[in-house]
This record gives sequence, structure tokens and C-alpha cells, in this order.
Amino acid sequence: QVQLVESGGGLVQPGGSLRLACAASEFTLRSVDMTWVRQARGNRFDWVATIDSGGEQSTYADFVKGRFTIARDDVKNTLYLNMNNLRPEDTAVYYCHPKRDPSRRGQGTQVTVSS
Repeated sequence: QVQLVESGGGLVQPGGSLRLACAASEFTLRSVDMTWVRQARGNRFDWVATIDSGGEQSTYADFVKGRFTIARDDVKNTLYLNMNNLRPEDTAVYYCHPKRDPSRRGQGTQVTVSS
């Protein structure tokens, strides 16, 4: 069974940076397009970024463009989300999942941006 474990969240001041990780077991990340989404205070899930299976193309939501970068380490079989210039509105629980299977997301990792 596909298992994804997100980590790396925490409390950071506005303007700060974090790197989230999504470790996969039971399947190879490079076999599928992978996505990060976020959920703020129980609201809907908002798409954040996607990387294709080939690792060549990444797409981003407008509200993170230029600040966040999605990346993948095929040796470690881990997906990352590098987040810079964080804003209070980035506060949310962040999840990863295969693009076409949102039900496979992990438990999420909390990111809180506050002074």
C-alpha cells in the first residue's frame, strides 16, 4: 500500500524559510506526477505545486510562484517543497500525494507563519 509521510513543518517568522519532505514507501515517486496541497484551518484543500514523473516540469499556484520550489530526490525517494519568503497566509497543513490520487496523502505537516 502506498504510504506517504510528510515532515519538516514548524513555526517560522514571516520572511523565513522551511523545507518540507514527503517520504514514500511501497512505490517509486518518479513513476507518477506528485503534488503538494495545503489545508488552512479545515478549509478546502488548495493545490500548491506539481512535479511531473520525469522531474522535468513543475507547475505552481500563483500565490507561491517565485517563493516555493518543488523538487524530488530519486535516490532517497523523497519529494520536497522548499518554501522561502513565507507569509502568514501560508499557514496551513501541507500534504503530498500522487497527482491523480488525492486519497493517498499522508498525515500532513503543520506550517505556521507568525511573528
